[in-house]
Amino acid sequence: MDARLPEIPLAERMRPRTLEEYVGQKHLIGEGKPVFQMLNRGVLFSMVFWGPPGSGKTTLARLLSSRIEAHFEQISAVSSGVKDVRLIIENARKRRLELSQLQTVLFIDEIHRFNKAQQDALLQAVEQGDIILIGATTENPSFEIIPPLRSRARTYVLNPLTIEELSVLLDRALEKDEYLRRLSVSFEDRDMLIAYSGGDARSMLNGLEMCCLLAEEDGAVHITQTVLEEAFQRAFAKYDKGGEEHYNVISAFIKSVRGSDPDAALYWMARMLQGGEDPLFVARRLIILASEDIGNAEPNALLLATACYDAVHAIGMPEARIVLAQTVTYLASAPKSNAAYLAIGLAYQDVGSLPPYSVPLHLRNAPTGLMKSQGYGKGYKYSHDFPGHFVEQDYLPEELRQRQYYKPGTEGREGRILERLRTLWKRRSY
Repeated sequence: MDARLPEIPLAERMRPRTLEEYVGQKHLIGEGKPVFQMLNRGVLFSMVFWGPPGSGKTTLARLLSSRIEAHFEQISAVSSGVKDVRLIIENARKRRLELSQLQTVLFIDEIHRFNKAQQDALLQAVEQGDIILIGATTENPSFEIIPPLRSRARTYVLNPLTIEELSVLLDRALEKDEYLRRLSVSFEDRDMLIAYSGGDARSMLNGLEMCCLLAEEDGAVHITQTVLEEAFQRAFAKYDKGGEEHYNVISAFIKSVRGSDPDAALYWMARMLQGGEDPLFVARRLIILASEDIGNAEPNALLLATACYDAVHAIGMPEARIVLAQTVTYLASAPKSNAAYLAIGLAYQDVGSLPPYSVPLHLRNAPTGLMKSQGYGKGYKYSHDFPGHFVEQDYLPEELRQRQYYKPGTEGREGRILERLRTLWKRRSY
């Protein structure tokens, strides 16, 4: 029996050739959904696919290009620059003018790696329709892609593949791949292979192929936990299996930081990182925690958490775990307050449920004589002209004069804020 390992990786060999073979992302390509509707009308707009590795971003871009019979160009933002982009755009423009309006889809993998100047180079071509841009990113486009480019492209979120979807891909590979069909493959725990992938189809398929290389004997392959650990080069951490434990661990991590237990927070974070979690996801959660659960009790928490995100982004793993550990232990040990979180919730509630009350006249600017004659700015007291740079006056609409949204706690620096506000605003119940 010839069971030699092919040169092309299994994930590439099993890449779908048609949109009907594509697995996952039904919220985009299912009947009546946004991408389905685009194709139904025979058009394709520029877009950004935001999703984790192995969720099908590249494959979907190729299939969409094929469906509208466009010319497909693919580059990586890691290895390409403005010169490459401009050449592609120039050729795309010629193609559109000379070949009966033939469209060009430019797929840029890891588009978040392009700097501002590189992203700027795409704007005019996208605006004029010289190219249909499809960018793929694992990072939040709100942070990594410039606003002018985001405004010209629709952003679609691709989800990690579910256990059921990964199982379909696994069965398809075992049944249809020429190499795997020659083997008799059995599993000690099939779900564990799927769990190791963390929702990444590419990781699962290439891991399966490595398992076969390691465990094949006379055409038979029995995949045990030991084989899996060797193939994936890590011990299994119960984190991704079934999806539920993934969210359980995240919840335990957040609640440990909120509960001021740095040891528990470190343990759950280690579980997350060893389970394959993106360290930037952890860093983003810490920024949220710094405001939601610590707030003005220790304002430096937000500064440190933001610096942590930048540092993790810059250096990556494994060193990023040290930066994360410093930040986690600081945030867990810091005094806590959710007063700012509660305050904005109350303000949002009023804005959403009450009429849009007028701005008091004394708070309005009066750049023209007409506005002054109508009382704009009349009676406004400039705080810096008074002792202590404060004077008591009304800043809320008259209808909300007695509202109090922010109620500072007594912990850490917020205790000092509370005392200052009590001194300044004697009519309020601080």
